[in-house]
Amino acid sequence: MSTPSPYADDLALALAIADEVDALTMAHADPASLTVEIKADETPVTAIDRAAERIVRTRVEDARPDDAILGEEFGASGDSPRQWVVDPIDGTKNFIRGVPAWATLIALLVDGEPVVGVVSAPALGRRWFAAVGGGAWRGQTPADAVALSVSRTADLSEASVSYSSLTGWEERGRLEAFLELSRTVWRTRAFGDFWSYMLVAEGAVDAAFEPELALHDMAALVPIVTEAGGRFTSLDGAPGPHGGDAVASNGVLHDAIVDALRP
Repeated sequence: MSTPSPYADDLALALAIADEVDALTMAHADPASLTVEIKADETPVTAIDRAAERIVRTRVEDARPDDAILGEEFGASGDSPRQWVVDPIDGTKNFIRGVPAWATLIALLVDGEPVVGVVSAPALGRRWFAAVGGGAWRGQTPADAVALSVSRTADLSEASVSYSSLTGWEERGRLEAFLELSRTVWRTRAFGDFWSYMLVAEGAVDAAFEPELALHDMAALVPIVTEAGGRFTSLDGAPGPHGGDAVASNGVLHDAIVDALRP
């Protein structure tokens, strides 16, 4: 790896926690063994989602007792400028159907800015991670990691883009803008969830965007995309994961995509 990040110790902690969570989720990845509940927001959850988040919380509380935590399943605890944000299983709908595209997302925010991100997708055999100032990487550990870099595609007509679904764009009055952009670019594919953004960081996809996301969906993605040389903003162009939606790109195409997706 390159120059160590000032958050290298926090990244090491997040990677160690991801190892433990991966062991749990992979041991229970058989859909036939899962009991699925529907939450108030009409999204599914399993006991494994909750157990995975408990692992993260316990490890963070032990190692960083003064830090705050925000998780999808158990909400916010603590009050600190350092806040860990976790999505224990991003892609629960895939998890409960046996589709291997799901991941644990662990992030550290300092004063609201994501400085560490780990995205671990054990069923895909992939893990991505970054800490501000230390580059973005793919691999299980820093020792075996490969550096990530976004693409250099500079024209929308040559761009490959990824999204999640069509209904969200329709609900937010942006479907026509989305469809027009899809006609402009070279290729569209709905890889969805975390995977779209990791493909941007790898340079395999030039941009990814979604019309509705929570902080826990995005926080871990931001350092990985930006340390790989890309940009991550809301649909309105505000940097970071706090806008409730997202556009990630190789940077070169970013402004054109934000403009194209305006309703």
